[in-house]
Amino acid sequence: MGGSVAAVSTPAVAKHPARAALLLGALGVVFGDIGTSPIYAVRESLKAAGDASTEATVLGVLSMMFWAIFLIVAVKYVIFVMRADNGGEGGTMSLLALAMPVAGRLQAVLLVVGLAGASLFFGDAMITPAISVLSAVEGLEIAVPAVTPYVVPAAAVILVALFAIQKKGSAAVGFLFGPVMAAWFAVLALSGLFHLARNPTVLWALDPRYAAAYVGHAGGGTSFLVLGSVFLALTGGEALYADMGHFGRSPIRLDWFALVMPALVLNYLGQGASVLADPAAAANPFFLLFPGWLLIPALLLTTAATIIASQAVLSGAFALVQQAIQLGAVPRLEVRQTSDESAGQVYVPQINWLLAIVVLGLVFGFRSSDALANAYGIAVAGDMLATTLLVTTVAIGLWRWSAYLVYPVAGAILLLDVTFVSANVHKIPAGGWFPILVGTVTLTVMLVWRKGRQAVLAQRDKDAARLPAFIASLGQPDAPLRMRGTAVYLTKQSEIVPAALALNVRHNGVVHRQVVLLIVMTERVPRVSEDTRVAMEERSAGFSIVTLTFGFAEKPDVMSALRSHRVEVGFDPDEASFFIGRESPVPSMRPDLSPWQEALFGFLTHNSATASDYFFIPAPRVVEMGTRIEL
Repeated sequence: MGGSVAAVSTPAVAKHPARAALLLGALGVVFGDIGTSPIYAVRESLKAAGDASTEATVLGVLSMMFWAIFLIVAVKYVIFVMRADNGGEGGTMSLLALAMPVAGRLQAVLLVVGLAGASLFFGDAMITPAISVLSAVEGLEIAVPAVTPYVVPAAAVILVALFAIQKKGSAAVGFLFGPVMAAWFAVLALSGLFHLARNPTVLWALDPRYAAAYVGHAGGGTSFLVLGSVFLALTGGEALYADMGHFGRSPIRLDWFALVMPALVLNYLGQGASVLADPAAAANPFFLLFPGWLLIPALLLTTAATIIASQAVLSGAFALVQQAIQLGAVPRLEVRQTSDESAGQVYVPQINWLLAIVVLGLVFGFRSSDALANAYGIAVAGDMLATTLLVTTVAIGLWRWSAYLVYPVAGAILLLDVTFVSANVHKIPAGGWFPILVGTVTLTVMLVWRKGRQAVLAQRDKDAARLPAFIASLGQPDAPLRMRGTAVYLTKQSEIVPAALALNVRHNGVVHRQVVLLIVMTERVPRVSEDTRVAMEERSAGFSIVTLTFGFAEKPDVMSALRSHRVEVGFDPDEASFFIGRESPVPSMRPDLSPWQEALFGFLTHNSATASDYFFIPAPRVVEMGTRIEL
């Protein structure tokens, strides 16, 4: 193996120090979702309580909200879950890649749990932009009631513009949005502090006994309704972990404890103080924090902040899709790297515009943030539950933490997660069905794709000739002609003849003088070093096997890797011909997949990116050999 060369893929941003630019960028991308929860969380919670006129209700609701933020976001995610970085990457798929090798007999169960959590995240990624932007634009109704008929169209225009700029990348968007979010959190803190100073009684809400007392006198049914709305204050907490690969663990932790959490708590307390002073303020406690002369500037800043809130989940969704593709959970899609500094910053055009269509459908279908609040929460709660199960597996199996320490802590967090999931169940008939439907469809696609690919590869390789026997046959009198040049065949197996090579011999009767079987592998780590990128094995008769290894967060640029290691692999990729087999699945008399699974798998195969496009192999160098595979 030769010495290290210039990296093919970009480095982990987690290796960078918490510079001011990263701190500001993280504010612009990571905290937008949870940072805009104050717009509607207190309003919906007091509405669920049904009586905002009593001090016990206001303090009880605020106490539940504060301790939920502290325990779930600060303790669970920022302190513990963010320890589970996979080479700097976060998110459900990254965590699943850590958990699977140490899961033992629970691998199959954990795989479904992890994929289900990732699927539910997509439901969240669709609802967050819709509810955030709608809630901000609705604030205009307070200042200018005449705009009411234009709220939905205005929200739609804003969202279209947001999706249109995604191709610029999360880095450019983050550093553009960062100063706006810094101003937003400052306004949250100051507006809350102003009302808190006028009614400091609300500080008693920091005592958890007020939450317990409220549950005691409100009863189980009402408390569960309130808890389902209190959970709105936590939405976006999972984005802190999902976006970790974009900015690194340290900037996110520092931003959270130094600015974001204090600002959120002050604002929630300020809203409570405002409602205690005037129970009528419960109708819209956030916007009524501001005096009339400040309302329009506050509305403009709120609208900007909600646009940014949508960015947090979109960035997380793009990173999750890239990881899912590399790990074989979904079909290959076009993934564009948008930063030279971090491999975690990507843009997936097909996912971007799919999300855009669904989000606009939600805006025009639900037409208000109140209605969307019923759809919001259960997807995030389910994803958080899956995260707890995966990180517990990692703590026991990978970190080797004592079970006596892990199980009590994990059990307590799991109890909280189950409670929040249960508290959101009542939302299903009123809109909660939507994220469950999205999660179910996404999970089905993932499982059918995995099953279909396994069936295709098994059928393709079932009757394939063994490579040693094929090489030996080249010395026989009736052997195919050897022609000059280098042929590279993409394959998954090192000991069988690739389908494209067998087809080439059958139809053309020739074998190149230099034949390279190229295996492209994805490790369960986000990046691999250049020293371990390439493995080379020489065989007789001009044959060799080259294995290229990428991490799941890397761009699988095969040509760039081969150029960097051309001495080791023994050929110039710009002079070689790349033969790629393209399997077309067809029904079988004894199918491995049911008819509906065959139809879905066929659709996914037809619409996935070609291997040449995905691996960045120039079209003029590609020879595609098609074959039909019975499922």
